Amino acid sequence: MPIAENQVVSFHYRLNEGGRQVESSFDRNEPLHVLIGHGNIIPGLEQALVGREVGDRFSVSVPPELGYGPRQEGMVVRVPKKYFSHVPRLEAGMLVPLALKGGGQEWVTVVKVGMTAVDVDRNPPMAGKILDFEVEILAAREASSEEMAHRHAHGADGTHAHG
Repeated sequence: MPIAENQVVSFHYRLNEGGRQVESSFDRNEPLHVLIGHGNIIPGLEQALVGREVGDRFSVSVPPELGYGPRQEGMVVRVPKKYFSHVPRLEAGMLVPLALKGGGQEWVTVVKVGMTAVDVDRNPPMAGKILDFEVEILAAREASSEEMAHRHAHGADGTHAHG
């Protein structure tokens, strides 16, 4: 059965960028479970899954516009150092959480650490990059009504613990 919208697909992936491995579910031994057609993964990877079959192994290159978007100018901002007191030692290149005024957090990349302020880049780390995926599809099933209502997969069998 070809993979289509409103199905939950379980798959392993390896993400490479610029010839180096960035992330891999193979290493964690736990596949990703995704509800297709609901924007739970980057568009280029979701599009590459549609029409495939369980057991398929394939590679796909995802351009920035179907990944995390282009890098945007003006996204480097200066933040008072006190907002990073939860990080023991700040260094350029680190990906760290920044608390937002309205609650929640945003992950930012440290560009420069000064005496009283930190310059951070608010672009997603993979923005502007071509992402190369290696994928192995393990399973596919129809989404449960609860998954459809919540607009995301609830694991391999459609259930997850509520904690």
